[in-house]
Amino acid sequence: MKKTLAMAVLALAVSFGTIACKKKISDAELQTTATTVVTSNPSASVEVKDGTAHLSGTFADEASKDAMIASLKAIPGIKDVMDMATIAPPVVETVSAVDPEVQQKVADAVKDFPSVKVEVVNGELTLTGNVSPEQAKKIKMSVDALKAGKVNYNYTVK
Repeated sequence: MKKTLAMAVLALAVSFGTIACKKKISDAELQTTATTVVTSNPSASVEVKDGTAHLSGTFADEASKDAMIASLKAIPGIKDVMDMATIAPPVVETVSAVDPEVQQKVADAVKDFPSVKVEVVNGELTLTGNVSPEQAKKIKMSVDALKAGKVNYNYTVK
């Protein structure tokens, strides 16, 4: 019994000694390793203080941010990761509110008036240029007949 107790105490002392002798990794070493991991996302950065990694920056989506956090937590010596990063807002593709076919029909309707240009300005069909009063009436009647929707007549009548 004494022999078993002595062996248990010796084993406990050896394990405490092993844990106590374990080399503590400095924040500078952790910073170097963490920075290397984070370089895969150029819009992110990390700072290590007291073994805790502070992640900041912008990520394309939640999955890539979560993967980065997991990579940082996998570094030996990192105790925790503080997530201060954000997700980039989705890119919204702007599409012209004017149907290209309608724009082409209006352009065809005013082709006899070379001073008039058909453009899309702020999502609305806009006519610009210089016309006479008679031309303005003809253009308006032609374009209105197409039922093109909202059209801004920004031409100058002379």
